[in-house]
Amino acid sequence: MTTITTRTVEYPADGLTMIGHLALPAGVDRRPAVLLGPEGMGLSDVERQRADALAELGYVALAFDLHGGRYLGDPEEMLARCLPLLADPDRMRGIGHAALDVLRTEPRTDPDRIAAVGYGTGGAVGLELGRGGVSLRAIGTVNATTTGRPGESARIGCPVWAGVGSEDPIMPPAQRNAFTAEMQAAGVDWRLTVYGGALHAFHHPPVDHPVVPGVGYHPRHAQRAWRDVVDLLAECLPVTEDLGHDPGQHAGPGH
Repeated sequence: MTTITTRTVEYPADGLTMIGHLALPAGVDRRPAVLLGPEGMGLSDVERQRADALAELGYVALAFDLHGGRYLGDPEEMLARCLPLLADPDRMRGIGHAALDVLRTEPRTDPDRIAAVGYGTGGAVGLELGRGGVSLRAIGTVNATTTGRPGESARIGCPVWAGVGSEDPIMPPAQRNAFTAEMQAAGVDWRLTVYGGALHAFHHPPVDHPVVPGVGYHPRHAQRAWRDVVDLLAECLPVTEDLGHDPGQHAGPGH
């Protein structure tokens, strides 16, 4: 396993001081980078460990913050913050741009090779960056088949992959259909993976606090969704693009 380094980064966004988690791969050269967004509860060790796993694969990874360093384990508090946020594309873009600025200014980051991967609210932020015209190599989301303002998805210039549980009541079939119709009408290179029998946040290990109805962990599909994310990055943002001296450094199975 390669040696990675991590550090906490603070930056302003949405009127708050955000506290993100930056993971750097071994070496000193510039690498492709991934902006990693958390579920509505906020940044936790789950996303930090995913950022670390991406760094082990050779990416610079920033797991960004949604709530000013807070993790909202109370479902009512989480919804009270996230629902207005999800209804305000400009606020979501502001949170995304602030984190993107941190990632781009990291010396190890190749600023021309960045992808956004996000879960729930964090995935919606990534989609809004694309709708806002940010140049990304890929957008990957889980539980975030959110729609945007009319016509803006035509500004998405990269492949979009979305994963969702078939039994997710928060992202039901009608919502999924509206999302895919928007992507298709905009001419986006899109894919949708439906994980049979999975609920909302199926990728997230069980938590020790109450959750909103319709949430549940599905270990098998959680592993599959992670592999799908890694495969998306391997296709659209290959680490080996400028690293011919290290053919073993690739996004393969096992992470």
